Amino acid sequence: MSGFRHLAAHAYIARMARHSHHDNPNPTPAEVQAHAAAARARKRAEAEAIGIDADYVSRLVDGFYGRIRADALLGPIFAERIADWDLHLDRMKTFWRSVLHNSGEFSGNPMAKHLAMPGLAAHHFAQWLELFYTTLRDLETHPAATRLVGTRARMIAESLLTGIATRERGVGGLKAGADLPYV
Repeated sequence: MSGFRHLAAHAYIARMARHSHHDNPNPTPAEVQAHAAAARARKRAEAEAIGIDADYVSRLVDGFYGRIRADALLGPIFAERIADWDLHLDRMKTFWRSVLHNSGEFSGNPMAKHLAMPGLAAHHFAQWLELFYTTLRDLETHPAATRLVGTRARMIAESLLTGIATRERGVGGLKAGADLPYV
């Protein structure tokens, strides 16, 4: 084994050794549940350490959707589909807490919702991201928070756009989100 592969193998083994479930290939349901709860708590603590708490998520969602509603491109798309903005904002706060804190509280299928909207294209997602990034920069409490939340938003936008493009063009749509902006 080459020196690099040998070091990489040792690094992998060391990472796996930190996870107790790797010592037990047949964990009980209670052990699996405890491991998941610990992972959720760790992810939430890491996010909160850089300022991503429930208040931050609330301010992010409220500020972002204020921009969406005022936007000439995206505002009409949302206005056509959302009758109860308070309900939508609460749902989006639940979504983002699930994404950023791994809270597990969101249930839904964002892909199905977006697939059902005719005409969504890369320019819509690029504008969505630009408004999102502007909101992030306005809220910035810690550069790591902006990078983390912005990266997650881009991953979501790229995934949705790729799903739409793949449905329309097959494998030709797999790179649909490659040109979306970064935070």
